[in-house]
Formats: sequence, structure tokens, C-alpha cells
Amino acid sequence: MINQEKFNLLEEKNKNALAGGGKERINKQHAKSKLTARERVELLLDKGSFQELGRFVTHRSQDFGLDKNIPLGDGVVTGYGTVNGRLIYIFSQDFTIFGGSLAEAHAEKIVKIMDLAMKNGAPLIGLNDSGGARIQEGVVSLGGYADIFYRNTLASGVVPQISAIMGPCAGGAVYSPAITDFNIMVENSSYMFVTGPNVVKTVTHEEVTSEELGGASTHSTKSGVAHFTAENDLDALNKIKKLLTYIPQNCEETAPDTDYETNNEANPQLNEIVPENPNQPYDIRDVICKVIDTKSFFEVHENYAGNIVVGFARLAGKSIGIIANQPMYLAGVLDIESSKKGARFVRFCDAFNIPLLVFEDVPGFLPGTDQEWRAIITNGAKLLYAFSEATVPRITVITRKAYGGAYDVMNSKHIGADLNFAWPTAEIAVMGAKGAAEIIFKREISSSENPETKLKEKEDEYNRMFANPYIAAARGYIDEIIKPEDTRTRLIKGFKMLENKADKLPKKKHGNIPL
Repeated sequence: MINQEKFNLLEEKNKNALAGGGKERINKQHAKSKLTARERVELLLDKGSFQELGRFVTHRSQDFGLDKNIPLGDGVVTGYGTVNGRLIYIFSQDFTIFGGSLAEAHAEKIVKIMDLAMKNGAPLIGLNDSGGARIQEGVVSLGGYADIFYRNTLASGVVPQISAIMGPCAGGAVYSPAITDFNIMVENSSYMFVTGPNVVKTVTHEEVTSEELGGASTHSTKSGVAHFTAENDLDALNKIKKLLTYIPQNCEETAPDTDYETNNEANPQLNEIVPENPNQPYDIRDVICKVIDTKSFFEVHENYAGNIVVGFARLAGKSIGIIANQPMYLAGVLDIESSKKGARFVRFCDAFNIPLLVFEDVPGFLPGTDQEWRAIITNGAKLLYAFSEATVPRITVITRKAYGGAYDVMNSKHIGADLNFAWPTAEIAVMGAKGAAEIIFKREISSSENPETKLKEKEDEYNRMFANPYIAAARGYIDEIIKPEDTRTRLIKGFKMLENKADKLPKKKHGNIPL
């Protein structure tokens, strides 16, 4: 039973969390430490906007001494509020109560919030800090997880779902964040794994720490599970706020615009970025940042699969999603990890009406037995499928290389891109000049008195004939060959022209993306 004494204790705890200066006090005191569940909620939401639901919910278990410990709320704070004036639903697990473990009542509170988010078309934020299933409640806990997973799946593509891992997240708990759109992990204080270090040691005899097995660094660089990492809880909450500014409330809306006044959009610095030597790398982020609105690029998966760069930005005040090959890493080739990274981001943007901008400089797919044996065919097809399925406005800019099947995959005209531009430095061909010359002119080169000279001669011939954008433009595969300095101007006008684009996929239950 809930009595007045318990109610008074709860009220006192709430007041203490915000006493002595409110958010400002919490900001300073906890900038380098873990926050409580309620502090996290209050810091994320607009001041005074949080409306708690389920404050008096308690567990119903009578076994293993739980009948003598019945805290209010059952280890999770749930409710709704606003971030920058926009409605969001939120749950925040409280590790101080049963280790934040999930059980029947705990799960019911989260499910209620998820249902409300779906019905009212607003983002769902989960602040995870839980030791896993509450073993004292047995299969009831497992059923609670499944109820959440099911709703995560139903909500996918309907409302944005963001997970912040702010402590332990182990066992069945990891699968809810895995289904959500974005995961943020806090460095040195959060970890995710299906089985912990002790189980790993018992089964495989590997010695590994929690941080090595499933810490923020591991999941942001090796597995790709974490889209963002944060220095501390406060940094994680600020990243959530920033992310929300680029995305809409639900699949029926568009992302909010920011104020923008049209100026002279030309940027001559873009003319100097691509080196004359086609084998010399450059940083595609330099191109991105000189095309988009100043300091608006918010990179996703920054430390994972560096050969492709994805993230949100603003162009003339409007939110766009960017996918770009990165010549600075593995020459920008597509491989398994980069294909999956790109495909996931494309599908999110398409689900939530965010236009796509592609910067292409790709020499092909990464060769080798490792890639082939680990299914580069299937995984490369994921990116191809994602672009082909996308119905949002889609524009591609080819800055340099567009070779082989990778040319097709990177949002080519042939798979539904709306506008395709190329810089004069673009090379659009089946393969690089050297490899092509060795195949096409093999007999002529081998019979020559000086094979090396003949090979160079044939390379130059192939370059003149194919390694340029003009043949593709003559076919209509490229809409326009533009000066690099005019890129921003053309993109602003292009997306403006496409803003009322209406495109639909054939009627079906759903496609079968190669998983």
C-alpha cells in the first residue's frame, strides 16, 4: 500500500534534486559525474515542463524478500515534457532502486509511455541505466522486455527513438536500444553486452573487462552499436537536444527550419580542394563544411567505418542528411561496415522526410577474401537497397571518382536520384584507367617493345575517352557539370525545386532488404 509517509519522502527527494539553483546547480555539480534518474530528466527537458506518469506504481512480487521492499515508481521515472518547446516522451531508469532492473511494473510504465508516443506522434527518449532483468520475478521480467521490443518495432519509422546508455545495459536490455534509431553512450561509465566478462571467461576463456567488451569506445569504433559517445551524462543529454533539432516529431512531419537569409552562396575555396593527382587524398569534410550552413554539420557514427561520412546538416536553414565517401580513409572504398553505416542512415532519413545529399568519390568496393567471405555482396546490397527505396528528395554531387558498381550504388540516376551534378574533376568509368588499360589493351601492351611506355600511353588514352563526366552527361546520367564554387547555390535551388516531391513505392506489405 502507498501511504502518506512514502508520498512525503518522494516529494522531498524531488525537491532536493532541484534545490539550490535548479538546473544551474546540477550542471556544475554533475558535469563530471553520474546524474540521478530525475536529474537527467530535468536537465534534458525545458524547465518546468516535465509531467510525471506512474509515480505511485509499485511491484507486485512477494518472493525473495521483495514484499518487504516496495519503493514507489519501481525503478523508472516516466512521463512527458518538451525540449525546445517540442513534445517528447521519456523514461529514465533509476539504478538506485533494485539496480534499475526491469520487471513487470517497471516494463508496464515504459510501455505506457511508448504507446502514448505512438498515438500522439512525438519522439521517445530512453535513458538506460539498468542491471538487466529482475531475476526475482523470473519469466515476468522477460515478458516485460518482449513487450518493449515489440513496441520499439512498431514505433520504428513512425516516431524517432533515441537511447542514451548512461550505465550498465546487459543481457536482454541491449535489444531495445538496438532497435531504436540512435544510441548515445557515456564514456567510462556505460557499457552494453549480451553476456558479461564472467560468462565470456567461463565459455571462451577470454579475459576481458566490461569496458573492453562493451564500453563506449568499443561500440563507437568496432561494432558500430553506438552512434555517438559523450564525455559525461551532461554531454549525452546535450547531444540528444542537438539531435532533436535536425529531426521531425514523426513520419508525417518535416524537421523544423531555422531562420536563413539568402546571400552570395558561391565559395571559390571549393575550386582548390580536389588535388590534381587523382591518387592524392583530401578530406571530404572540407567539402561538406564549405557547402552547408556554417557549423551546422552534426556527424553520426564519427568513429566507425571512416571510409564513409554520414550526418545531419542545414542547407539554407533546412535539415538534410549527408552521405559522403571519404578519400582520406581507405581511399573512400565501400566495404561491409561503411555499406551498413550508410544504409542505416539513409533509411532513417527516408523514414522521417529528411532530404539526402550525397558527395561521391568512390573507387569501388574493397577487394579481398575477408570481405568476400564476410558477405560484402549482401552487405553492399544493403546500401543499394536503401537508396533505391528512398522517396525523399535525393541529390548527388560527384567530386572525383565514380567507378564500377559503386557508381551505381552511391545514389546514381539509375536508382532514382533526382538530380546528379558532377565537378569537372569527376571520373566516371567502369574502373581506374590503369586496370582498364591492362585488360583492354593486354595483347597490344605485351607485344610492345616497351610495355611500360605502352601501358602509360593506353592509360592516357582511356582517361581521355572515359575518365571524365562528359560522356555520362551526354547520356543524361549527369544533369549538369558545375563549377565547385557554385555547388551550394545549385543545391539550394535543387532542394527548393524538390521540396514538394511526391513519390510512392509499389503497393506491398514490405520489401525484403538483404539482411
